[in-house]
Amino acid sequence: MKTFLAIIFLSATSSCQTYTFDFSFGEFNSASSFHINPAGFLFISDYGSDGIYKYDTLGTFIENIGGYGWNEAAFDDPSDIFATPLNVYVCDKNNHRIQSFDKDLNFISQLSTRESENPDEQFGYPLSCGTSNQGDLYILDSENKRIVKFDLFGNFIQNFGGYDWGNYSLSNPITLAISSSNNIFILDGKKIIVFDQYGNGISAINTEKAFSGMKIVFDNFTANTSEEIYTTDLATSGIQLKQINLTGTLEKLNIVDALIFNQKLYVLSDNEILVFKKVQD
Repeated sequence: MKTFLAIIFLSATSSCQTYTFDFSFGEFNSASSFHINPAGFLFISDYGSDGIYKYDTLGTFIENIGGYGWNEAAFDDPSDIFATPLNVYVCDKNNHRIQSFDKDLNFISQLSTRESENPDEQFGYPLSCGTSNQGDLYILDSENKRIVKFDLFGNFIQNFGGYDWGNYSLSNPITLAISSSNNIFILDGKKIIVFDQYGNGISAINTEKAFSGMKIVFDNFTANTSEEIYTTDLATSGIQLKQINLTGTLEKLNIVDALIFNQKLYVLSDNEILVFKKVQD
């Protein structure tokens, strides 16, 4: 039986969660995305430098790789990044591939199927990716406006969300995120479309918000526009999105991405990461 989800916006001041500025770190040209693994290491993709950066949660720089190109560990518009305890996956958009690395950013492999003879497994200009608890890799294929699924060995499993998916067809996909229960959340214009791990549509939700970023870390769900951040706990029933109130900084942020980890809010702007502490309710 399918589970239907509903999004409720709670925008009143009394329902807001408040976070206050703590510190900032990083120096990027034009960051595109970031992610954090369970050990607390942040990985940032920067399409301005075609580079990948690794920091810890204290803001200590650890490693970077990249530069423009099409060889191993080179990129042409790294559009998204996803980290597990052992691996890092990068959407190398204009090279039509996913590159995978170990947690120390050593190259492991690449996946590219745009020239495959099987049209079902082809993807081009990947915008976003993520893995399930089973290790299956889901890729947001912007060229064909669908999700393409591979197993942990890179073998094609299925695609879904294409033009023939009815109410769950993707029309303007932006990014994806995967919950701890392996549901696949897709930002699609002003909708959030949710699939189960087998590609069955669960819900298509009109948000009336032009969200540009979305992250799920454990059960902490965040979605952001360039100026606002909303959050909810996916462990609760339904999705009650509460706006986050940011205090302690006068800087006007151009928000690229946001995530919550260990009671702290990490906000990615074009050029740096800002860290906010939660104010107790």
